[in-house]
Amino acid sequence: MKQTFILCLLIISCIGCGSDPIPKPKGYLRLEYPQANYKTYNQNLPFSFDRNTHSDTIRYKPLTDNVTSFGLNIEYKKLKGTIYLTYKAIDGKDRLIQYLKNAQNFTQEHTKKADAIEEVVWENPVNKVYGMFYEVGGNAASQSQFYVTDSVNHFLTGSLYFYAKPNYDSILPAAHYLQKDIKRIMESVQWN
Repeated sequence: MKQTFILCLLIISCIGCGSDPIPKPKGYLRLEYPQANYKTYNQNLPFSFDRNTHSDTIRYKPLTDNVTSFGLNIEYKKLKGTIYLTYKAIDGKDRLIQYLKNAQNFTQEHTKKADAIEEVVWENPVNKVYGMFYEVGGNAASQSQFYVTDSVNHFLTGSLYFYAKPNYDSILPAAHYLQKDIKRIMESVQWN
């Protein structure tokens, strides 16, 4: 019995001895998005722009009775996100200043949850399109906002939202994909 015990102890000690366990590396979800394909969108609007054909729908919604203000929602069902566009006609310099302040204040409201807000100026003198793109870092409700204007007649704002609790690490790949679409919208806007 004593010999069996010693033999078992010897076998266990030989089997138990080995290299230290090595933890497995963290696995990351591999997300693949389709290559963007852009097509000009103009449906009797006061402007046109290029939109990704992989977006599912565009919903139009008048915000006033005289159609000087309306919204367009570009939905991406697979990414569970939407780019919300709001167009407003400018009727005077004071109105432009008000719209600019509202757009900038809307972005600044995200500073409560944002880690950082990066501003990128956009200018296209040939098409008379001037504006700002904001990339919001952190667990803010919206990861991107922008506005563009011709400073005389047209003002267009946009923002990106996901149908999920803000978790920056989880939505970052989708946010980067849709930020490219937002930048393409800004680059391609032409006033009618």
